[in-house]
Amino acid sequence: MKLDKMIALPVETGTFKLDGGAMFGVVPKVLWSRTNPADENNRIDMAMRALYVEGDGFKLVIDCGAGTKLGEKMVRNYVIDTPGLRASLERLGIDPGSITHAIASHLHFDHAGSFTYRNSDGSLELSLPNAVHFVQREQWEAANHPNEKDRASFFPENFLPLEEAGKLVLVEGEEEILPGIRLIPTHGHTPGHQVILIDGGSEKILYCADLIPLASHVNLPYIMAYDHFPLDTLREKKEILGRAVDENWILFFEHDPEIAACRVGRNEKGRFDISEIIDPEVLNAR
Repeated sequence: MKLDKMIALPVETGTFKLDGGAMFGVVPKVLWSRTNPADENNRIDMAMRALYVEGDGFKLVIDCGAGTKLGEKMVRNYVIDTPGLRASLERLGIDPGSITHAIASHLHFDHAGSFTYRNSDGSLELSLPNAVHFVQREQWEAANHPNEKDRASFFPENFLPLEEAGKLVLVEGEEEILPGIRLIPTHGHTPGHQVILIDGGSEKILYCADLIPLASHVNLPYIMAYDHFPLDTLREKKEILGRAVDENWILFFEHDPEIAACRVGRNEKGRFDISEIIDPEVLNAR
C-alpha cells in the first residue's frame, strides 16, 4: 500500500487451523460459525500474515509466521502450510538480507517461528540476518519462563538465536522505534504482547496481531480462550478500537483468512463494526 512516507505490503507466510471454540471463548458456535465456519474437527482456517514496511532508511518486517522447523505431529495437528518467511519475502521480490529491522508482536510459534530456520546441515540460521529484532522485555521474560498455559506455544529455537547473534532489542512499554513506527503494549493475550501502529502520513495502519486476530474479533465479546487476561483484552480492544474509529485507522489482521485489512466504525447500536474492507489491490499496490 502506497503511503505518503512509506510502503506497506502484506506478506502471506502460510496458513494453519485452530480450534474454533478456543478462538472465540465464551461466544457460542452458532454465532462465530457464521463468519468462521469450522471443519469436521471444529477447526477454523487461519492466515499467517506478516507485514513489510519500507520507509526512509529502513526496511521492516512485522511477525513472520510459524516457519518450517516444526515437527510432523505439530504440522499435522495444526494443518500448517508455509514456505517460511524467506521464501514469502522473495516471492514479493524482497531480499531477506536487505531487511534492517523486525518486530515480534509476541513470541508464540505462529508469530515468531520463522525468525529462524534450519540450513542444509540442520543448524539454525536467522531468516533476517541483518535485522535488529524488537521484543517487549516482559514478553521475553514470559517466553523464557513460560507457565503451563502457554508453554506449548514458546520454542526457544525461534528466539534465543536472536540474542546470541546480538540482533535483539528489548523494549519496555510504548515506544516509537523508527520514524512513524510505534509499539503499543497490550497485555491481555500474553504479557508483553504488542500491537504496532504505522503512521505513513496519509494513513495510519494498526498491525493488530492477537489483540484482534480475525476481522470478526472487532466484535468486543469475541475474545480468545488462549488469552491470559480476557478482561484486559476487552478493555484494550475498547481503547484501541475507539482510537481507530476516531482517527480513521486501517486495521491489519494477521490471522483472518479472507479479510487482510479494514476500517471500523460504530453501528446504530453504538457497537464497533467493520465499515470498509480494504481492496486487496489497494493493499498490495507498491
